[in-house]
Formats: sequence, C-alpha cells, structure tokens
Amino acid sequence: QVQLVESGGGLVQAGGSLRLTCAASGLAISRYAMGWFRQAPGKEREFVASITYSGSNTYYAESVKGRFTVSRDNDKNMVYLHSNSLNPEDTAVYYCAAENYYSEVLLNFEPDYWGLGTQVTVSS
Repeated sequence: QVQLVESGGGLVQAGGSLRLTCAASGLAISRYAMGWFRQAPGKEREFVASITYSGSNTYYAESVKGRFTVSRDNDKNMVYLHSNSLNPEDTAVYYCAAENYYSEVLLNFEPDYWGLGTQVTVSS
C-alpha cells in the first residue's frame, strides 16, 4: 500500500520559513517524479513544485519561484519543500504527490499517488 505522509506544516509569520517533509512508503521514490501541490480555501488545487526521479531537474510555479526549493533523498525515501519569504497568499493545505515517471524531462506532472496534506498558515 502506497502512503505519502506530509509533515512540517504549521503557523508562521509573514517573511518566515518552513520545511515540509514527505515520507513515502510502499514505493521506491527513486523511480518516481515527486512534487508538491497546494489548495487554499475556496480555490482549486494548484501545482507548486516538482523534481525528477534523480533530482537533476526541478520545476516551480511562478508564484513560488525563487522562494521555494524542492529536494529529495532517494536513500531515505523522502521529499522536501523548503519555503522561504512566506506570505499570507501561501496559506494552504500542501500535498505531496508521486508520478511513476522515469525521465529527466518533466513537462507535465500528473501524479499517480497523493498524500493527505499538511496545513500551512501564514499570518500577516
């Protein structure tokens, strides 16, 4: 059974930082593209960041480019999202996701598996 479990969310002041962690079980992420989505209240879920199976290439939404960094540790089966300079518009539930995709080019991230999410709240 595949499980993606997010942690590290919480309440942070504007300008602050958080590191979200995704622990995967039931699959070896070394053969998966991994990434993060988020969903704010009243809005649709949106892409945040993705990373290819080896970690060589990363992709970001324009709204987080330069502030967020996605990384992975295939040996630990973990994925991370480092978020800096947070602002209230970043408030959302953040979801870890995995796509069975073994390529260094990831133009469209279309996950096969999802986590349950972790809440990030940024106060002004």
